[in-house]
Amino acid sequence: MSDTPEQSEEPSGELSAQERLRERRTTAFAQARRVLSRGGFRGTIRERLALLQEAAPEVYDLDEPADIYGNRVVAALEERVAALLGMEAGAFFPTGTMAQQVALRCWAGRTGSPTVALHALAHPEVHERDALSQVSGLRPVRVTGEPRLPTADEIRGFEEPFGTLMLELPLRDAGFVLPSWRELTEVVEAARERDAVVHFDGARLWETTVHFGRPLEEIAGLADSVYVSLYKSLGGFGGAVLAGPRTLVEEAKTWRHRYGGMVFQQFPTALSALVGLERELPRLPEYVRHARVVAAALRDGFAAAGVPWARVHPAEPHTHEFQVWLPFDADVLAETAVRQAEETGTFLFAVPWNSGGPGLACTEVSVRSAGLEWTADDVRAAVADFVARLPEGAS
Repeated sequence: MSDTPEQSEEPSGELSAQERLRERRTTAFAQARRVLSRGGFRGTIRERLALLQEAAPEVYDLDEPADIYGNRVVAALEERVAALLGMEAGAFFPTGTMAQQVALRCWAGRTGSPTVALHALAHPEVHERDALSQVSGLRPVRVTGEPRLPTADEIRGFEEPFGTLMLELPLRDAGFVLPSWRELTEVVEAARERDAVVHFDGARLWETTVHFGRPLEEIAGLADSVYVSLYKSLGGFGGAVLAGPRTLVEEAKTWRHRYGGMVFQQFPTALSALVGLERELPRLPEYVRHARVVAAALRDGFAAAGVPWARVHPAEPHTHEFQVWLPFDADVLAETAVRQAEETGTFLFAVPWNSGGPGLACTEVSVRSAGLEWTADDVRAAVADFVARLPEGAS
């Protein structure tokens, strides 16, 4: 049936309720005096360019010629990331989606198996529109759908063969969760017992060192290959690096060209990533530790405010990001969060809320440099104000 003007919920040319809320959220965030995280991607173009102009000379000689098709500053970035991860070589990709498809198809050619074992909540399964199968001819199979990483027993007992095990560390859609170090090493060993290679989706691997109590190169060294994002935690303009054995990386660069990832010049993105490695990477452990303070204060605040059911997940965050679950409709919580920011200048929950079922919603909380200014008392006070603004009978 065609959608006539009489049937449309919103008059032609006007923003929908969701679009209006999104615009209010964007404006409120830009004007907020207090937030827990002010990621670089939210800044204006002027602010982002100014930061690059200020910081880039600290990380690279700007009198050097610009890159052409992946040389010079891009090659320097690849070498830097590979060294940090303890890998032989690295390849820069414009997106993580492309990097992982290429890595997994290269491993499929080497193992002789197009089957990739992964979690049901892994990024390729949830956010990439079946790209592994539709674009790369791979066959993803789900080891588990539980809100945790697969166990060694699940890997050993999986009912069909696979050539590659992909582990997302941390598993974002389960709450940025990580296994213990022992659990991780046992899972990797179980995959090796099945003659499978192991690939880490390490988009956020940078911030796992506190939880594992290990340096990056030891964590990455468990895997045959690793992908890391250059913007999710580091604040770069975009991009990703695939790191692993030199022969794999050279093959991956061939496929990068075939996939359309051989971009003419990438120096702004490469420089922004080098700045992130210099400035943000050393601070991530501090963010993780303070996220645990914030999480505990949120939990205390909701308990003191008498919210009948509230969850911070994980109870002690594994990284500097975690989930908050509340027994209210998502649209009610979203409106309350934006209104609190508009009226007080404090944006406690700046990320959209998503429905988790009838009368239940979830949001993500990230703690970065801006969040370090918050004390536990500040968090509890903001929670009390937030709860007081919820409409009566909304739960």
